[in-house]
Amino acid sequence: MKLRFSTIAAALGCLLFIACVPYDESKKKQQTTKPVEKKITEAEQKAKDENDKLNKMKKEEEAKKKAELPEKTPEISGEQPTPNPEPPKPAEKKPGEYAFANKVPGKEGFVFSPYNNKIVDVRDIPSGTLVQDPTYTGAGKGYFRVP
Repeated sequence: MKLRFSTIAAALGCLLFIACVPYDESKKKQQTTKPVEKKITEAEQKAKDENDKLNKMKKEEEAKKKAELPEKTPEISGEQPTPNPEPPKPAEKKPGEYAFANKVPGKEGFVFSPYNNKIVDVRDIPSGTLVQDPTYTGAGKGYFRVP
């Protein structure tokens, strides 16, 4: 009983003390003040005006260039232009342009891929044959020649 009474009395004392302490409102006023605007000197104003003039002149020149370029319009024939023409196919490489794989020491019929250095099984494939690398994940197909 005494323990409960003393705990309640301590809590009420803290609340009474907090209620009696004056609140400092000056902190709140300091936070709401507006930032002071920086005054621009005459030299800074002139530099800013010159930059604005240069930017305006550049925009006008670009507009003139665009106006001078003829617009591409589809011909008025019976054919309609294709929206996305096929990209040109890359030319096939000549036989001498493909990389040769390196043999794995101690393992017959296995080579290191020239693209990612992973081991590829080329058993029963004659030397000089063009082979596609099954481990290649690049954009192309990753062809190489068997040593």
